[in-house]
Amino acid sequence: MKSDIKRRWHGFWQLADPKIWIASTVPMLVAAALAYNLKGTFNLYWFIWTLTGIYLIEIGKNAINEVVDYNSGVDTFVKEDERTAFSGGKKTIVDGKLTVFEAKVIAVLTMTVAALIGIYISVYREPKVFIIGVIGFLLSIIYSLPPFKLAYRGLGELTVGLTFGPLIVLGTYLVQTHTISPVIILVSLPIGLLITNVLWINQYPDYNADKKGAKMNWVVRLGREKAIVVYILLFALSYLSLFLIFIVFRNPFWLLPFVSIPLVIEAIKTARKYYDNVPELILANLRTVQVYQLFGLLLFLAAILDKVF
Repeated sequence: MKSDIKRRWHGFWQLADPKIWIASTVPMLVAAALAYNLKGTFNLYWFIWTLTGIYLIEIGKNAINEVVDYNSGVDTFVKEDERTAFSGGKKTIVDGKLTVFEAKVIAVLTMTVAALIGIYISVYREPKVFIIGVIGFLLSIIYSLPPFKLAYRGLGELTVGLTFGPLIVLGTYLVQTHTISPVIILVSLPIGLLITNVLWINQYPDYNADKKGAKMNWVVRLGREKAIVVYILLFALSYLSLFLIFIVFRNPFWLLPFVSIPLVIEAIKTARKYYDNVPELILANLRTVQVYQLFGLLLFLAAILDKVF
């Protein structure tokens, strides 16, 4: 009995994977900083509720993805020498940490609590956020769940970019300020592009397994060599968008994320050279995540400094 509890506990946290919550933390922090910048407001209580709800959706999405990828064979097709910390999925079922049923239970429970939190925020703080919340909630479910299986039909990248960019930024800002501004969408664009790039390069280690399991993401569709062109383009668009943000705010602080360019160069060089060598490619995976984190942190600081100075 105790061994089962311990197994499930470890399985839950392997599934939850708190280290990747940075993906949703970045857009929420940037949105909160924008609320302070543009409206001079920040409500910690509602920010914590927003944070908790989105984290629970992330866990639920991971659980759904885990079940679908296991049942489709994608997780079982991953060779041991191609498995990395950046591989897709959490491999909890393959590792024997959770059963399929247990993963389903986690999905239902976390998604249910997340929905209740969303309703609470909508009723007691900001009714207009309900629509954004419902869109994000549904996308997180149909990302993997049949018959939609967006991640299997070449729509996973777009879904991730839209969710972690505009949807989370707009939703968080709306909860904080009760308003929405076009400039918020503009600032959310590089965040969406960069998190898409994190997903893009993280699909490389699972390329063979995804292809065998008919998970037709765009790296599989294009092939690893051609997909590097899109990887570079996503980086380029992210940094070009900074100039648009700078033009709107007219403050050089918004150009701070260019500090992360050396990491981008190293990531691209590694990806171009080792796109078909999983162990050597890991550096590109790592640098892409670091770019997303640093870029997001510097956007956050830019919003604060723009307000102060």
